[in-house]
Amino acid sequence: MLPRLERFQLITAGQTEVSVLIVDSDVLLAERRLRAGELACPSCGAVLAPWGHGRPREIRGDLGARLFVRPRRSRCTGCQITHVLLPEVIWPRRMDAAEVIGAGLEIAALGMGHRQIAAFLGLAEGTVRGWIRRFRRRSEAVRRYFTVALVALADDPVMPEPAASPLADAILVITAAHRAAAVKWPDINTVSPWAFASRAIGGRVLTCTSSAS
Repeated sequence: MLPRLERFQLITAGQTEVSVLIVDSDVLLAERRLRAGELACPSCGAVLAPWGHGRPREIRGDLGARLFVRPRRSRCTGCQITHVLLPEVIWPRRMDAAEVIGAGLEIAALGMGHRQIAAFLGLAEGTVRGWIRRFRRRSEAVRRYFTVALVALADDPVMPEPAASPLADAILVITAAHRAAAVKWPDINTVSPWAFASRAIGGRVLTCTSSAS
């Protein structure tokens, strides 16, 4: 349903290839799709099969909420790669929910420093500084990716006006692509722009190294 879904690749110490596949935040829906053979391997296109669960994780949500998740694991019936199915509200290798990180980035786009943002969100300064630094380094790649997505989604795409920084430009085009997706698929209105971004770019909002193609 969303633009090109991609995987965030990880290599374990034993050199067994594992990847994170971003799926719907509705755990029951994702489980039904997995058991029905509706999830495909992003590497070879073969059907994914259930393959146990990952370790339980605690994720910091909005307004101090705590989310406890135990990611589902799957294995490709073709290439045998193992995939961790991660809900779109959680980003790979992050202990904070997509909405929390996104809020920090949006505030940074307004010119506030990481110390103030950290105090506002009640998080460690180093954590927030890391988000901002990573997103700044990847902002142009993210902007290009979602510009392509916006053109593909909107019947008459309107590109956002240039903002004060590349970081802000990337955020504006993510928001525009989210709005365009919601016009095509009204259910997207129930998904935040940052969860949408995670699903569309395979969880690589902070690790994007290339534009869409």
